[in-house]
Amino acid sequence: MTERYCSEALRDALAEEMRRDEHVFLLGEDIAGYGGAFGVTKGLFDEFGAARVRNTPISEGSFTGIAVGAALMGMRPVVEIMFMDFITLAFDQIVNQAAKFRFAYGEPVPMVVRTPTGGRRGYGPTHSQSLEAMLAAVPGLKVVAPSNPFDAKGLLKASIRDDNPVIFVENKTLYPQRAAIPDEDYTVPIGKAAVVREGTDATVVAYSRMVQEALIAAESLAEKSVQIEVVDLRTLKPMDMDTVAASVEKTGRLVVAEEGPAPGGIAGEVALGVFERAYYSLDAPVKRVAAADRPIPASPVLEEATLPGAKEIALAVAQTLEDANE
Repeated sequence: MTERYCSEALRDALAEEMRRDEHVFLLGEDIAGYGGAFGVTKGLFDEFGAARVRNTPISEGSFTGIAVGAALMGMRPVVEIMFMDFITLAFDQIVNQAAKFRFAYGEPVPMVVRTPTGGRRGYGPTHSQSLEAMLAAVPGLKVVAPSNPFDAKGLLKASIRDDNPVIFVENKTLYPQRAAIPDEDYTVPIGKAAVVREGTDATVVAYSRMVQEALIAAESLAEKSVQIEVVDLRTLKPMDMDTVAASVEKTGRLVVAEEGPAPGGIAGEVALGVFERAYYSLDAPVKRVAAADRPIPASPVLEEATLPGAKEIALAVAQTLEDANE
């Protein structure tokens, strides 16, 4: 085991897969000598050279389209889109091409689109959005959102080896986290959630940064003798509703937390999935914790008021416990 920052764990995943498979290559803005906006690809250009670590013009649609074509021809491109907000510039290539070509032509499209998401940095409304719910609604795509360095490395390696297009969502607050990472090769399976804390009083389902917030909320609630179970989705599509439903059947209460806004969000999808599978196990209405339905402000104070955290999760758990007792 080696202590690694999450940014380093992601870099290790890229390097290991590039050494393992010569068809893996990287492309994106400033990913070569500069190492990417958040330093994830730093040093890879020195080892693999310009043929496999390719700087691109500021044209997300163009270089994502190049990746789609390369994937169809047997390569395994990994695209870095500097901020998730900019992924909208490549929606035609992702939604209408990458997601559809396997169904249209019977050819795999093994490509990964890595992109930082979320706020907590004061970057403002066009550099802080969480758009993963939009992409999870697209047939033909897989959407992965790790919450810790161990899962980030294992899920990225699994995504690169997958024969389908994968959107790999990296919350900005994840990069400076440290954890012990196995030195040997490993992957984390796509489509499998994890129970990261056992509990009996309520289930909190979350992903990405909100898993860490849920664990903080769990510690504060434990001081009041409330034990919540925390389920990390890890993959948003395909979503492991079996693990979620089993947890709700155990606890009888559900809170779903996401950093994106509630309308059309992941939390609503989880709630409906529980209604379909474990409705009669619910002792109280489902609670959603999500960002306010407005653009994310650049002001740190206003951003803090817009985005959810541990406090909001703890309050939602308290409310669902009160509802169950009425």
